[in-house]
Amino acid sequence: MDKKIVAGSYGYLKALFWAVLLAFLVKASLAEAYRVPSSSMEDTLLIGDFVLSNKLLFGGRIPFVGWRLPEIRQPRQGDIITFKWPGDHKTDYVKRCVAVAGQVVEIRDKVLYVDGKVFPEPEHGKYVEKDQPLDKSDRRDYFGPYTVPAGTVFAMGDNRDNSYDSRYWGPVPLELIEGKVMAIQWSIAPDDKAPQIDPARFATIPTTVWHSVTHFLGRIRWNRTARGVS
Repeated sequence: MDKKIVAGSYGYLKALFWAVLLAFLVKASLAEAYRVPSSSMEDTLLIGDFVLSNKLLFGGRIPFVGWRLPEIRQPRQGDIITFKWPGDHKTDYVKRCVAVAGQVVEIRDKVLYVDGKVFPEPEHGKYVEKDQPLDKSDRRDYFGPYTVPAGTVFAMGDNRDNSYDSRYWGPVPLELIEGKVMAIQWSIAPDDKAPQIDPARFATIPTTVWHSVTHFLGRIRWNRTARGVS
């Protein structure tokens, strides 16, 4: 085999290796993309949004050893954060930090209070469904007062009537917080009319693939591409 070809192949593989390694390190320690799977953050974040989370801000983890880099700062009120669900330490969640350690959270008549003051409502939050009656036995409408423990934050969805959050499963430990959502990279709308693959019918495979390909561009929410969030 020609030595030039061998040398060229080696150089290509070497460059590919370093590129993959760099991408892995960035994903693990600096920034990562997440797909929003639920409506709990509507209308700030929609189902199908792909958001970019800054992991360096709160101290990204070093791959393989799990050590955390020094944090630039801790989560603050109003930050949209990504974290591992305290229930299993595996599932990725996206919520808004509404209170930090030492603050008192209370919900009365669906109004959120932190330290006795009304929490500023998110600009695009869809947090009240007016046709739902108030229920004093439901943590959706009435909660607390509750003091956030040290080393944790209280997280809630902007779509408060449709959010499974700290009201139900408790505060989020700081060590489970991955990063702060900085922007929406791109967004694709769900396709409720997409045909489903039937394992027992091979013909459904090309039909489903063709539908996905021909409808893909039409599902992209171009107005949400490269868009900041707050």
